[in-house]
Amino acid sequence: MLKERRIAANKVAEQLFAAEAAINAAVSAVAQLTAVMPMAAQEANLAACIGQDALMGAMETCQQLVQARSRIIATHAALRAAQTQIGLDAVNFMGNCPPEEARLDETVAPRRHLTIAA
Repeated sequence: MLKERRIAANKVAEQLFAAEAAINAAVSAVAQLTAVMPMAAQEANLAACIGQDALMGAMETCQQLVQARSRIIATHAALRAAQTQIGLDAVNFMGNCPPEEARLDETVAPRRHLTIAA
């Protein structure tokens, strides 16, 4: 029975790490897009109002991805708790566990509103 739990836990851990990596890659890609858009517009001698809606959309997308990152960290913590509950506390799944007090609520990732200063 412990063997089946370990196999299941390995599958979940593998997928969790893949999800974390995908979210990190998405945050990075959207942040880079957000950074390049105003510079590209400036290099093309465009007015600041051109592409503003697109820039805001990219920025909001990045913010949502960072919130998703906080949620996957909380998911990781919840899975760590489940690992203990199924008797696999001593097993190290790549050693990347967040603190156990992390939860799937806003105490882990309070919503913050971005403010842009000119």
